[in-house]
Amino acid sequence: MAIRDAILPEYDQEMANTRKMLAVVPDGKLSYKPHSKSMQLDKLAGHIAEMPGWLPMTMQVEVLNMDGSYQPFLPKTNAELLATFDKNVKEGREALAKATDEQFAVVWTMKSGDQVYFSMPRTAVVRSLIMNHVIHHRAQLGVYLRLNDVPIPGMYGPSADEQK
Repeated sequence: MAIRDAILPEYDQEMANTRKMLAVVPDGKLSYKPHSKSMQLDKLAGHIAEMPGWLPMTMQVEVLNMDGSYQPFLPKTNAELLATFDKNVKEGREALAKATDEQFAVVWTMKSGDQVYFSMPRTAVVRSLIMNHVIHHRAQLGVYLRLNDVPIPGMYGPSADEQK
């Protein structure tokens, strides 16, 4: 089985679950921040929406140099958040669907100038930097939403808000 064929079903499931969580982000709470060390809600949700869009770049280049030019996506509305997420999920899926096992085996590096953050095979980058990273921040988003009394959608079955 090709690596992409093993990853795509998980990608589809996790992106569908993530969209359910992003869909309930309320417009009126985008400036919410639960703690001084926490990200603001718009930055967290925007970060989640961006991550699937990193897949094409991950599959195209072998080194990402974080040179300081990156500007995070900060959605102004839920509609903008979902549109960006949907676009990035589609582009990410297309990149995964055409990736070869040889491309997945290539070592990919993230660095800033001369400082190397990590180097690992693209397969691990897709799973850790992108998919697991989305899941991690999706869980954070769930806490933000819960603290604002927003009903949480179920991810792997019904949530406490969906149970009767």
